[in-house]
Amino acid sequence: MTFPTHIVAVSGIVDDGQGHVLLVKLRDRAWEFPGGQVENGESLLDALQREVREESGIEVHARSLVGVYSNTGEYTWHDGVTHVPTKVMLDFACVAVGGMLSTSDETTESRWVARDEALALMTAPAIRTRFQRYLTYDGRTTFMDYVTQPAFVIKHEQAMPTP
Repeated sequence: MTFPTHIVAVSGIVDDGQGHVLLVKLRDRAWEFPGGQVENGESLLDALQREVREESGIEVHARSLVGVYSNTGEYTWHDGVTHVPTKVMLDFACVAVGGMLSTSDETTESRWVARDEALALMTAPAIRTRFQRYLTYDGRTTFMDYVTQPAFVIKHEQAMPTP
């Protein structure tokens, strides 16, 4: 038996309590909410706090799990040879609890954006779709399976019922 390989990632959609959300502009991509891969031996919430802090300088507290997303497309890395594993992403609604805006090796800008203007800055279809689920979040966690290449396609979506 071969054990499956998945990349596990977390993202924080951070609210400042004044109607703004935190966005970062990544060096090789457009504007999105901060996040990244969970490191070996790291808890999901520790990874979330670390990734948001590293990319933006902001300290956060997770309030709820908005969505669980799987990018199940089969892709090769930039080298055209290496297989990229399935990616599982968990999006958390967060509140800012400290820190100051900054950038990192991965980000060129970080800023607070009016919640109703943030979507217009996001260009990646998967990021836009996940942010839309945050905007309509009603306490039920969304599960979504999609592929991003050659085009973004949602393969399955459902809202998990509340107990």
